[in-house]
Amino acid sequence: MRVDEFDFELPKELIAQSPLQERTSSRLMALNKQTGEIAHHRFSDLIEFLRPGDTLILNDTRVIPARLFGVKPDTGAKVEFLLLTEKEKDTWEILVKPGKKVRPGMTVSFGDGLLTAEVLDMTEEGGRIVRFSYDGIFLEILEKLGEMPLPPYITEQLDDAERYQTVFNRHAGSAAAPTAGLHFTREFLDQIRAKGIDTGFVTLHVGLGTFRPMSAETTEEHKMHAEWYDMPQETADLIARTKARGGRVVAVGTTACRTLETVGMTGEIRAASGWTDIFIHPGYRFTVVDALVTNFHLPKSTLVMLVSALAGREQILNAYEEAVKERYRFFSFGDAMFIY
Repeated sequence: MRVDEFDFELPKELIAQSPLQERTSSRLMALNKQTGEIAHHRFSDLIEFLRPGDTLILNDTRVIPARLFGVKPDTGAKVEFLLLTEKEKDTWEILVKPGKKVRPGMTVSFGDGLLTAEVLDMTEEGGRIVRFSYDGIFLEILEKLGEMPLPPYITEQLDDAERYQTVFNRHAGSAAAPTAGLHFTREFLDQIRAKGIDTGFVTLHVGLGTFRPMSAETTEEHKMHAEWYDMPQETADLIARTKARGGRVVAVGTTACRTLETVGMTGEIRAASGWTDIFIHPGYRFTVVDALVTNFHLPKSTLVMLVSALAGREQILNAYEEAVKERYRFFSFGDAMFIY
């Protein structure tokens, strides 16, 4: 399919610049994927759409302070790193600004030498592979020197950096938050469980693959960037029990969805970890996910294509047209959609 078939008009003022004060106070559009029926709710109404026996699967990754500002020791020129993926211990794939002057063999210093990085190689997408050197614990140094990597369309600094973390985060490694999970509070999750709905966790460290712009003209030409995932045996067993009793597997966010469908491609739901570059677009047949909680996404993005695979392109574009008309907030700190 042509990428242009997933385009729509998005007024800039609908791009959410900051989070709402209360997580569950976001709006929720409910879309019936069978009928195309649309209903407007508050996010806290999600519990009314969930049934005893259903299972929510959430991505428990934690965002690291992945934006670093350093200097080139030879010239003093300023350099910005955005950490994407740890390829092996202390070796990372990064994005860099300005990119033209940062080449293999060069060293960049952060925090007056508390952390240094040697540039090893360039990537096909224009990034770099770097190896860090330091004394101590890498994540502790990042906490000291790094900044939260908020998306570029968010110009406000957060008073509380934890507002860009889910309340159930456990495993550090993401360059961006799994934003559908930002709507949940611990109390709301307790209410959901009290209704007889299970919750389980997978990990996908969000990197460039989720947000990389589409440069191809057709979906067949696009190649996703690989991201690291983990499906624990406990979650695999929970999904098997849910399917056996006729419950629905509800993915919270496109990252949880991609993890579940990656594991489902083997034909058996079992513990697994590794790298996934799964690209879900119309024509894909879901094997695990029955319903999806997600935010509203960028035109012509892989994320719009994923939700179109679940609910149909025409129904998604119709729902997005309705979201624009009703002034829903888009992107990371925006409102939510429940596709069921």
